[in-house]
Amino acid sequence: MAEPTDDTRPIATLGFVGLGVMGEPMCGHLARRSGRPVLAHDLRPEPLARLAEFGVKAAPPAELARACDLILLSLPDGKAVASVVAALEPHLAPGQYLVDTSTASVPMTREIGTRLAGRGIHYADAPVARTREAAARGELSIMVGASDAEFAHIRPVLETMGSDVTHCGPVGSGQVAKILNNMLVFQHTAALAEAIAIGRRNGVPPEVLLPVIAKGSADSFVLRSHGMKSMLPRDFPERAFSTRYAIKDLSYALEMAEAAGLAVPGAELTMQRLRQSEEAGNGEAYHPAVLCVIDPA
Repeated sequence: MAEPTDDTRPIATLGFVGLGVMGEPMCGHLARRSGRPVLAHDLRPEPLARLAEFGVKAAPPAELARACDLILLSLPDGKAVASVVAALEPHLAPGQYLVDTSTASVPMTREIGTRLAGRGIHYADAPVARTREAAARGELSIMVGASDAEFAHIRPVLETMGSDVTHCGPVGSGQVAKILNNMLVFQHTAALAEAIAIGRRNGVPPEVLLPVIAKGSADSFVLRSHGMKSMLPRDFPERAFSTRYAIKDLSYALEMAEAAGLAVPGAELTMQRLRQSEEAGNGEAYHPAVLCVIDPA
């Protein structure tokens, strides 16, 4: 991939586009901890109004692109990323940084990175992992695809929002790590639903089974978070990480597997389960709702 010209601008002003479940708290931490002015844009006025308390100022994309030295994106999918980058791109100048914290396909991420590098604009992927509670605490895991120099430049900014910021390799590498992280979470969640179903039908209810497993070698973050907090009470709220988002992210993993010529039947089965859950009406529900199709109450 082409390298951008070495005329990196000092970071005086920060921008943020996309103030959803994860983006709003991330932008809040950025404003409180970075010591720099922050301009932000979202289609909804409510998060902008809440963030105004921390000094965040609303700005349309063109103004934000012209004024900010580093701009972060937190968007729902690759289509939205492509659309926002297209809106910002005509107003960007050499030396600026565009950092995508969304989860998007690896080929698209690398294509955008190559295109912007040809104009001297730095592009990094920095998708985030962990829960919305972690976002609220500023304790996200952030997986970064960038050159060594670009990573060193953006790392202090990312550390305002995350407690673990990891350089995974060149552009696109952060997406690879994040997508595979999520693939494993979805597979583990489906396996946990199967364990709950088998246990319940053999006389061990989930409120007994899950705490017991948590004391053994099968303990995990997914068991304690998705299992204990969501699947046990069968609480699958909206505006969490939805089944549709899970399908989107898993499709990126299957895309990578297909491109590599790999058979991944475990991931394919998990996709079938997620699509069944979506068809059952759980598209906007928190993705552990897959329990409802594996173990109907």
